[in-house]
Amino acid sequence: MTAIAIDFGTSNTVIATLDPLTQTPRTLKLEGISRQFETAVRTVTVVPSLVFVQSPQNLMYGEQVRSQRLGFAQPDRYFQAFKRDLVADYQPPPRLIDQESYDPERVSTLFLQTIWQQVQQQVQPTQAIFTVPVGAFEPYLNWYRELATRLQIPEVYLVDESTAAALGYAVQRPGALVLVIDFGGGTLDLSLIRTTAAQAGQTILKAEVLAKADAYVGGVDIDTWLVEAYLQRIQSSRSEIGETGWQNLLNLAESLKIRLSRAAEARDSWFDDETFTAHELHFTRQQFDEILEYRQLLEQVRRAIDELLAISFSKGISKAAIEQVLLVGGSCQLPAVQQIIVSYFGRQRVKLTKPFEAVAHGALALSQLSEIEDYLQHSYAIRLWEPYSRTYSYYPLFQRGSRYPCQRREPLTLQAATPGQREIRLDIGELAEVAQAEVSFDRQGRMTSSQLNRQDAFRSLETSQNPVCVAQLDPPGEVGSDRISVQFEVNEERVLLATVRDLLTDRVLVERGAIAKL
Repeated sequence: MTAIAIDFGTSNTVIATLDPLTQTPRTLKLEGISRQFETAVRTVTVVPSLVFVQSPQNLMYGEQVRSQRLGFAQPDRYFQAFKRDLVADYQPPPRLIDQESYDPERVSTLFLQTIWQQVQQQVQPTQAIFTVPVGAFEPYLNWYRELATRLQIPEVYLVDESTAAALGYAVQRPGALVLVIDFGGGTLDLSLIRTTAAQAGQTILKAEVLAKADAYVGGVDIDTWLVEAYLQRIQSSRSEIGETGWQNLLNLAESLKIRLSRAAEARDSWFDDETFTAHELHFTRQQFDEILEYRQLLEQVRRAIDELLAISFSKGISKAAIEQVLLVGGSCQLPAVQQIIVSYFGRQRVKLTKPFEAVAHGALALSQLSEIEDYLQHSYAIRLWEPYSRTYSYYPLFQRGSRYPCQRREPLTLQAATPGQREIRLDIGELAEVAQAEVSFDRQGRMTSSQLNRQDAFRSLETSQNPVCVAQLDPPGEVGSDRISVQFEVNEERVLLATVRDLLTDRVLVERGAIAKL
């Protein structure tokens, strides 16, 4: 069996496999689209998550795009951060290029399809492990499953990104209690993992996910904030500089962000030869940290850590019991972020040895595990429309934190809503909290921000191809009498199942029917 792990990232993508001789993880270098660069501890190989459409028949990927700076010249044909757009609640509208439509789903599919084709030129994989954000909703996970079918991958697994990184460390140390903080270009993910060993101490039998937390914030947000701060300083706006100018300034901001991780100040410039305007971005470390604080990024880091520690404490695990805190992702290299994490756990426990490869390398540990005990990161509920208040309410099915397999204690009894109703359909979905803050500028250009507000976000499991939990009624239903009973459960493969009984005819309409993969 040959396993391939793919950590599809907002900024960079890493592909890894196990060395057949040493059985240790190694990163694959893909011809023409991979790049290598030096970090403080090792040489890293990644594929920049970039796509450029020269024509519908000629697309360029990864390092081909980055090294030629194609995004500077023709930003309308340049795609970056499309993985984050795919995860998001609302996706940007498709772009029409040479009479072809390109949306985040299509661009992501083309990108990973090219990667898979190159992987097959080096090895013959029989198993693929894709890593996903902790807070990813069902449509994103289903997209991966459909992609695996399209690419004819024999066996596919999905694992949380931060959980994967923790497994890579914990497999080497059975019984270890490991916290991974994965802060990349698109999301902040935290996972606390403990492993248990076989009696002989030779292999890992089980990994248990003890606590998880996440926030929808990352490095691409920081780039945007830097550009917005610069435009506010020169009293300009995105609409005034145009999309070409905006994209070029974002590229400068990304470069400045990386340099500000190591230097007290950084500057860079770009000359717009269309408007004959020179732009010079200059920020000190202090200004940079103030932007992160005002934009509530640091507060979101604190809240995610607090949330994870609260979950672990409720399970009898103290902060002092955590053996290692592993930092993963480019945004974890920001000094302000590191200072917060060190203040929680102390410098001795915080490690930053594999910031780019830990997720892909750790995902390969799945081939050494016989079982992973995990829990639901989101709550699942039925969404109901209240006509009098003109708002939605939610009827809970499974609460966040429920370990699976599990079954709802009581069946749900439903009535027909209209006379002669022939089917009952339930709007079942995922319920999660998202955090938002508003930032404004006063007349002197000083930045102020509001409190970080948390609100519910609902993602329906229903699609046009897969209506959720439809009960066909024969004879038709009548208003005022109980008609069906629905028993919900989640099996060991995290599939939501429903058994539907017709109370009028005493017939089972659906026997443990699969609604969705959770």
